[in-house]
Amino acid sequence: MTAWLVRHPLIAGWLWVGFWFAVILAQELAGAPPWSRWPAIVLAALPTLTATLFVLAATPRSHLLPVRESVLAHFVVRFLALIAAFIVWGVSLALGASIEAAIQEAGDHEEQAVTGLGFSLLLALVPVVIGVLWLALIVRCAWFLRRLRGWRQDPVRASDQRAVPAEFLQDRPRLRAVAIGLAHPGLLLVGGAGSSLLVFTLGRVDLTLMM
Repeated sequence: MTAWLVRHPLIAGWLWVGFWFAVILAQELAGAPPWSRWPAIVLAALPTLTATLFVLAATPRSHLLPVRESVLAHFVVRFLALIAAFIVWGVSLALGASIEAAIQEAGDHEEQAVTGLGFSLLLALVPVVIGVLWLALIVRCAWFLRRLRGWRQDPVRASDQRAVPAEFLQDRPRLRAVAIGLAHPGLLLVGGAGSSLLVFTLGRVDLTLMM
């Protein structure tokens, strides 16, 4: 581990992500097969995801509690969450009815054909749903990192922030500095979420019901 990396872990993280995104762009321009880009996508997100994993694993659950949240903010957030849940439920009902009608039509209303199309559609949707949930997890982790360590390369605890536990890699200060520097909310959003969006782009799923 070089001294430059210890002093500038965030810069190193941005350079790493930029390099692999450039590799992916070069592969796209060269017309390389989609499977060849998967290693670059994984490598682009690997350092920040690994550092985030270790930092969050060492952070006690008590840090999830908001530092300064009024009772009004608490109730408003829950109210908005209920509204969002209702909207999602309504949309799912409408889509479910539409998909059911399409499957019935595509299967000529034959039970075996309809069942087969339903399972095929379900299998096709599984990776999409997992990808969306993974993207939501990345955004949530980045939001928490913003509260935990802020946006600076070397975080300085503010009055409205939690702090990375002092016990985290206490006996290895150089590795601690690199890990905290790479576990950056912006870097995680670009590296983790950006890679997830690339996966959606490269792994297009055809959900068209064929007759």
